[in-house]
Amino acid sequence: MTAPSEDVLRGACETLAATDKCLSQAYAKVGLPNWRDRAATYQSLAMIVVYQLISTKAANAIWARIFARHPDLSAKDVLTDDADALLACGLSRLKLGHLIAIAEAVESGVLEFNQLADGPVEIARKTLLSVRGIGPWTADTFLMTSLGQLDAFPHGDVGLMEAYKRLSGAEVRLASKEFSSLAETWRPYRAVAAHLLYDWLHSVRD
Repeated sequence: MTAPSEDVLRGACETLAATDKCLSQAYAKVGLPNWRDRAATYQSLAMIVVYQLISTKAANAIWARIFARHPDLSAKDVLTDDADALLACGLSRLKLGHLIAIAEAVESGVLEFNQLADGPVEIARKTLLSVRGIGPWTADTFLMTSLGQLDAFPHGDVGLMEAYKRLSGAEVRLASKEFSSLAETWRPYRAVAAHLLYDWLHSVRD
């Protein structure tokens, strides 16, 4: 999938800025967000799983070892590789189990990325969630970055909640449920809102 066009992004950002003052501040700071665009492949989905719930530094190290072993990581690579060798890359047994389950779903045809891209987002999300190892955050992130869904939203993303807290001037972050309810007001451009918040947070950290 390709990233949304500049015209589509601009229209979405202007709509969001008119809806939410915090997103308006983010848009004024970063302009059109950099879309995190990845190919709709097993490797992209596996990378999201590897990076979930650990520090970026640790995930970078693990992924570098996996990438050195398999520069074009495929489902078949994971299914035919030695489990101990993959564990030696730094994967936990739980995450390796998830990568294997997702690989089996790809090889069996349960996950067919072209069909997911062409069909309704609700069906794509349901299909992804049916596979062991793919939770809501992983599914929504894949829908957003690899399938180009403008209204996908990674619920519970701490970075997004932290960005909104800072923009709003609040002392504490909204709870995940409250933040998800707030994000409903950003439909049908929740993925664009997420990218604005990501870029704003990176800009102030830099």
